[in-house]
Amino acid sequence: MFASLLAAVLLTAAPAPLDVVKSGNTEVQKIITAKGGTAEQLSKTVDRFVDWGELSKRALGETWDKLTPAQRTDFSETMQGLLRASYAQRALSQGRALVQYGQQSIQGNEATVGTKVIMSRDRLPVQYKLFRAAGKDEWRIYDIVTDDISLLETYQGQFRKIMADKGFNGLLTTLKAKRAQLEKSLE
Repeated sequence: MFASLLAAVLLTAAPAPLDVVKSGNTEVQKIITAKGGTAEQLSKTVDRFVDWGELSKRALGETWDKLTPAQRTDFSETMQGLLRASYAQRALSQGRALVQYGQQSIQGNEATVGTKVIMSRDRLPVQYKLFRAAGKDEWRIYDIVTDDISLLETYQGQFRKIMADKGFNGLLTTLKAKRAQLEKSLE
């Protein structure tokens, strides 16, 4: 009885962070290598593994807490569109990559998965940072560190500079313009 209960619990457990990263990379590679793979297919796949809201919240830092729910939604949707278009453009142009998986490290509701991405002669260390929302089992990616450069930290620095000059509304306008430009280039 206990063995079957334990087996049922293990089978229904959410995938570990390493499994989330492996699964995401496998699905992305299928789209990139498929004849006729599109940016929209790639974006929908990435949406299942990346938490755009969490990335947006962490990128804005303290400013996030000062925003209205409508502003938060607008900002998160803008970031999602911008990053989806940017990622799709880069991934579709680079083509197939070989990914070697390292270790996962879990501390509470935060996790890190190390990989090496091999494209032609380049070997790039890529580290995925994931989190698990309180009360949930699902691990989601919120940051990708490539060759010691964090996507999240890069945006934090850029956002601070823009908000110092233009405020939050200026930042949002800038991001919307960049998103539109990237999305147009994918058409």
